[in-house]
Amino acid sequence: MKTKKIPLRKCIVCQEMHPKKELLRVVRTPDERIVIDMTGRAAGRGTYVCRRETCMTPDTFASGKWKKVLERALNMTISQEQYDQFRSDWMELIDK
Repeated sequence: MKTKKIPLRKCIVCQEMHPKKELLRVVRTPDERIVIDMTGRAAGRGTYVCRRETCMTPDTFASGKWKKVLERALNMTISQEQYDQFRSDWMELIDK
């Protein structure tokens, strides 16, 4: 019997491949907003972040690495207001 292929995606922070179901999806919506997609089906250009503590901690945000990585992955220029909103949404997600 054939084994089912597991789709792999790369985390934008640590650059490691993981099964798609283990990752969080970040999406640039058609109206140019950045949202965290919990369903994995939102419309727009998406990228993935693993649930590893080193990738999700506030320290990675403090280093300034996130904004450039997101801009490159989502093919857009991110304003400081958009980035701050995304960061606050991300921190709420981590605290849950």
